[in-house]
Amino acid sequence: MNSPSSQVQRQSFAGVRLQKHADYQRAYALSRKHQSSSLSWFLAIRPDDAPVEKTRTRVGLTVGKVIGKAHERNRIKRRMRDIVRRHLDLLPPGCDLILHPRRTVLSIEFAKLETELVRILKQAQSEAARTHAPVQ
Repeated sequence: MNSPSSQVQRQSFAGVRLQKHADYQRAYALSRKHQSSSLSWFLAIRPDDAPVEKTRTRVGLTVGKVIGKAHERNRIKRRMRDIVRRHLDLLPPGCDLILHPRRTVLSIEFAKLETELVRILKQAQSEAARTHAPVQ
């Protein structure tokens, strides 16, 4: 069992999770698809009139049945949630980010997956900053 101090230090993924189907659909409609070696990702900047807090970033994970059996899909999601949880500070504010892994995520080393996700989060930050920049 985890000690109370380790539970306090660990940040929750639940607070930044995309949950509703409509939110996923809206994010897909507002975003553009990006590719990396082991996953696709979509970044949607939420409009100012969005019902969710403007500064809060939400992350969604989509792992289709084509990836593998349930235990394999769950393993992928666990690994990716853990990495996102470790790097919540890199999430761009006011955005919805959807991560869609490929099957290679099952066999890739955790450190390599973490490096790739950190790179994606930094790219998302720069894209969000570019989009939010005032036009002169």
